[in-house]
Amino acid sequence: MPLNFKAISSRREWLAASILSGGAFFVGRESLWAALRGELSRTSSLGFPAVDQFSTGKLLGTVDFVGEPRVPMDCVLGSELDGRLYTDLSALSADRAVTPTEKFYIRTRASKLLEASKPWLISIGPAESQKGITLQEVLRSAVPQGVHVMECAGNTKAAHFGMISAADWTGVPISKFAEWLPIKNGAARILISGFDTYSATSVSSVAGASWIFSWDDLLNAKAFLATKMNGQPLTPDHGAPVRLIVPGWYGCASIKWANAISIVEENAGATSQMQEYAFRTHQQGVPKLAGEFAPAQVDASAMPVRVEKWSVNSRAIYHVVGIVWGGKQPAQQLQICFNPEEDFVPVENVLPATNDSWGFWSHAWTPRKPDTYIIRLKVPDTSVRTRRLDMGFYARTVQITDV
Repeated sequence: MPLNFKAISSRREWLAASILSGGAFFVGRESLWAALRGELSRTSSLGFPAVDQFSTGKLLGTVDFVGEPRVPMDCVLGSELDGRLYTDLSALSADRAVTPTEKFYIRTRASKLLEASKPWLISIGPAESQKGITLQEVLRSAVPQGVHVMECAGNTKAAHFGMISAADWTGVPISKFAEWLPIKNGAARILISGFDTYSATSVSSVAGASWIFSWDDLLNAKAFLATKMNGQPLTPDHGAPVRLIVPGWYGCASIKWANAISIVEENAGATSQMQEYAFRTHQQGVPKLAGEFAPAQVDASAMPVRVEKWSVNSRAIYHVVGIVWGGKQPAQQLQICFNPEEDFVPVENVLPATNDSWGFWSHAWTPRKPDTYIIRLKVPDTSVRTRRLDMGFYARTVQITDV
């Protein structure tokens, strides 16, 4: 995707964006409305409506998103570099915002060559004077880091947008390792690498998990080496025994099975991981040097995860439920549109993301007629960067038969 996206205004552009971002999945489960109602009663300053129009209605079921392939959700598929797990987002609610570990998305599974029983060392420092830090030393310094959302740069409709999850992490702030890294005035490039050797050749990915950061980028993102997720030690597929987490960046930069932190030259070449994900992290082309890479930060984003069908006073009303995440500043307001011929209107209820987690939103919708509708969102604050929203990347489609 190019760095500068333009708004999509025509029906042809909408359809192209829908095709580009790939498929959608069956949504079901219980309503988010009760959770939102409880939260809204405590957040009236945001201007939410005081009356819950669904409180006297009856939930009839959910409407499928259409035009998306059928992919198994919440279960592990494949192995090693071709291993995947797609998180089913349809049951998300404000009181169940943390993804259970066994359902947290997986982009690459652990190598069969990874020796879990072998003592783990992280090499830190310049090549001529590296220090080996044991796992025990890391564990002694680990502290709670809070809930953070992680999204794969390749999160598309083809995966039902299931390559995004949130966990409650424990780990060691990257700043703790500064004493072993001769960094002057923040001017340094830091290579963080992980174990990435596999027993089988991949059909979908390139081996070589490593990323080169500026020291300031790591500090500004409050990066940390994670040792636990959701209160338990990391699983092998989630990077055990230790992985990097870079809050607010795409998951490709959060290196799993971390085993080395070193300083590299300012003109160091981009790693194979960086080059593989250049397009997906909105770089200009494929930069040859690490210093030419823009930070792989996730823009403010939003999408629907469920469309509920209700009967209210003998009328069919649809309740669109979704999530909002990303951006240096969480989006406080959203607008929604159901087809390019219609205007964007304010989303009725928005609980903004906090502490690098995701927030939740809901909107009551009465379609004009039976038809196929493309649900698209935007952030009205034009100062907020929203490249994927601008191109309709997270647009999802429903077919309404009952109005």
